[in-house]
Amino acid sequence: MEDKPWDRSDRLVALLLVFLALAAFAKTTGHLFLLADDPEYTFRNEHVKAGLTGSGVAWAFRSVYALNWHPVTWLSHMLDVQLFGMNPAAHHLVNLLLHIANTVLLFDLLRRATGAREASAFVAAVFAVHPLHVESVAWVAERKDLLCGLFWLLAMRAYVRYVRLPGAGRYAAVLAFFALGLLSKAMIVTLPFLLLLLDYWPLGRFAPGRPRLAPIVEKIPFLILAAGTGIVTYLAQDAGGAVNALPFGVRAANGLTAYAAYLGKFIWPHPLAIYYPHPSEIGKAVPAWKAAGAFLLLAGATGTALAARKRRPWLLFGWLWFLVGLSPVIGIVQAGGQSMADRYMYMPIIGLLVLVAWESADRFGTRPFGGGALRTAALFSIAALAFLTWRQTDHWHDTVRRSRTPRT
Repeated sequence: MEDKPWDRSDRLVALLLVFLALAAFAKTTGHLFLLADDPEYTFRNEHVKAGLTGSGVAWAFRSVYALNWHPVTWLSHMLDVQLFGMNPAAHHLVNLLLHIANTVLLFDLLRRATGAREASAFVAAVFAVHPLHVESVAWVAERKDLLCGLFWLLAMRAYVRYVRLPGAGRYAAVLAFFALGLLSKAMIVTLPFLLLLLDYWPLGRFAPGRPRLAPIVEKIPFLILAAGTGIVTYLAQDAGGAVNALPFGVRAANGLTAYAAYLGKFIWPHPLAIYYPHPSEIGKAVPAWKAAGAFLLLAGATGTALAARKRRPWLLFGWLWFLVGLSPVIGIVQAGGQSMADRYMYMPIIGLLVLVAWESADRFGTRPFGGGALRTAALFSIAALAFLTWRQTDHWHDTVRRSRTPRT
């Protein structure tokens, strides 16, 4: 498929996406710093408080702090201080601008990869306003989510360009964006597998008659970088005492039920919680029936996607994006006391949105009056999610309001 430049309609969609994100999250620019993680990332971190300095840059790359090694994230916070001082409004504004950039990049990526403007716009619009993103956008310390997402999407966009017109420079650009993402947050380690999903659909690199080994071999440098970063992250969290040596059965049961819970929050994002405690942390265990039910749900959905892969490849693409994208934080390696977290869905949610958008268009878009009804339902859903997000941001205004956010 030809990689077409933006036209007037694309620019209009981008402007509407910017407006949507601003409308849903504008209140965050009046928020304060929180007493949860924000001190370590901003006003009590002497290296960050000094702004961009030579010693600060060296510290960012050589130090493990706050249980992570993410130098690009530290440099971002230092740049904020260099430009704006300790004005929390400016730090929140940068978070919002990064989220807006990610929203527009997502639309551009999907439109270029698939050629489907309306479906791509719907995915980006819901991404812009979904309440599950409030934690990543409204919490200054979660800048790492937004930076990781930025380089994640830039890497995928560069990959689409590389596949359309291969070249060493374009391949190096994909690798460079991936490296920057790893230096922002390790969750991007799954990118090599998601690039293989792009190869499968919509790029069609595994179609009959095409060499199938080349797309796999291309990912080896990415896998090496991902493995190195994964080891560093594990060692950093283990040294800080965050890795919990729970029995595998306990971790697996929580992982299965967490996947199901994420699906539920995607469909019905209420109520949301600041912290979802791991069952073992409160002296409980995941009931066997609940873990078994979650397993059957996931297995059934996977089987359905596999069975339909030839005629409706977006089902397998979207479902595996969700499963693989969440895998680093699903709890098989349990770090921290949480069973799940809203912020972990910042990028994995894209897979579910693609699945919904393309499947809806396939089933209803070609029926008489189906297109109009589908657009109406889409607009209603986007408006409802934007309103919920607008309300949810109030809980993140300051530490007192944050502590009152309801739990599930």
